[in-house]
Amino acid sequence: MDNCQEFFDQPPRFSRDSCLLVSSRCRNRWTSTMPKTAERRRVTSPEETTTRVVESLQQPAAGPAVRWYAASVFPGKENIAERHLRMQGFHSFVPRCEKTTRHARRIETRPAAYFPGYMFIALNVALQRWRSVNGTFGVRSLIMQGERPLPVPSGLVERFIALTGKDGLLDFSGRLAAGASVRILSGPFAEMIGRLDRLDPAGRARVLVAIMNGEIPVDMDSRELVAIA
Repeated sequence: MDNCQEFFDQPPRFSRDSCLLVSSRCRNRWTSTMPKTAERRRVTSPEETTTRVVESLQQPAAGPAVRWYAASVFPGKENIAERHLRMQGFHSFVPRCEKTTRHARRIETRPAAYFPGYMFIALNVALQRWRSVNGTFGVRSLIMQGERPLPVPSGLVERFIALTGKDGLLDFSGRLAAGASVRILSGPFAEMIGRLDRLDPAGRARVLVAIMNGEIPVDMDSRELVAIA
């Protein structure tokens, strides 16, 4: 007990000011090692994203061994499959156009895949681990020929890319001519066949649609039309 009392009776070895100085230095060192607050990310608009994707698609794939291949995707999962393929470093393309859906007296027009349930992927099967595509979320599988992916005909995907506008939608108006048979892609007359009556330089078209043994004129944007043979 006497030894304990002698210990507590001893004067402190460190002054109050020195303790505060050490505490301040430790606090500064600790705060300097803390991660800085994450910078606020800039939100990219859908238009900017679409423009960036289209511009990248217009650049030719690197290397002569790179070919386009078709892949089957789950219904409505084209966007998800594109995102996950991009995260793995794969280059993909989904042709899109405006399509109209009718449900419960409501008509809705929105961008949709031109080939529902399919997309295109640029691959070098000799160098890339293409089998991982089949395990990508949203993708069913590559279209195969035996044990190897089946490439699509050369120039097919490049043609669709050339027809894609800055809004990310296919534009077939360059093939339109007065008197041609056309299919309407969107709007109240979606999927109907008509005859192109006229097309002005601004891109407005007048289509004659056959209804009840007669033809009625319908004015619309030429991008809502595709010429048929």
